[in-house]
Amino acid sequence: MELAIILTMVMIVMALAVIKMSQPDINVAFQRKSQLFTPVERSFILLLEQAVGNEFRILCRVRLADVLCPRSQSKQSKAAQQKASTKQLDFVLCDKEDMRPLIAIDLVSAKGPVVKGKEQKEGYKTKRDWFVSGALETASVAHVRIKVKPGYTAAEIRECIESKLVEYRKVKTKQPIFTSQKRPTRPLRSSKAVAA
Repeated sequence: MELAIILTMVMIVMALAVIKMSQPDINVAFQRKSQLFTPVERSFILLLEQAVGNEFRILCRVRLADVLCPRSQSKQSKAAQQKASTKQLDFVLCDKEDMRPLIAIDLVSAKGPVVKGKEQKEGYKTKRDWFVSGALETASVAHVRIKVKPGYTAAEIRECIESKLVEYRKVKTKQPIFTSQKRPTRPLRSSKAVAA
């Protein structure tokens, strides 16, 4: 009987030790990064702000899954949603009124980022990601890939973006004159006297 009690106590202690070892360390000290954006991203966002002015809201480093969602709830859709959550867009321009995503912008670098003194062979997003492009196209969100190079002007960036905004501009200009919910259903009578 004593042996059974001792074995039970040893098993409980071992189970507690396993549980304690499996918990991640919560007491990890963090420090603030010196910069939120790389120098290239920082200079590009300044150009982008100059190019679009106050017309759009600019969001940075947005997950594709935050911009798009599947139309159905099939097994294939769930797998696509998981894949979309691993993809990231560099910038997203949104309509200022309703925050609807209009354009996704990816910066394309010919040279790879430097990692511990060594430059990677392939550049950042040099190869088009057909999953990202296809997903954005099916959701009617324009996708712009802009090659990173020094000397861009705000006018060049604006021209590149405007070429993708043709459909958006058509819809914006076709807005109804009456903004209230009730519209007149018949012509309004003039208060002026009619000359006969």
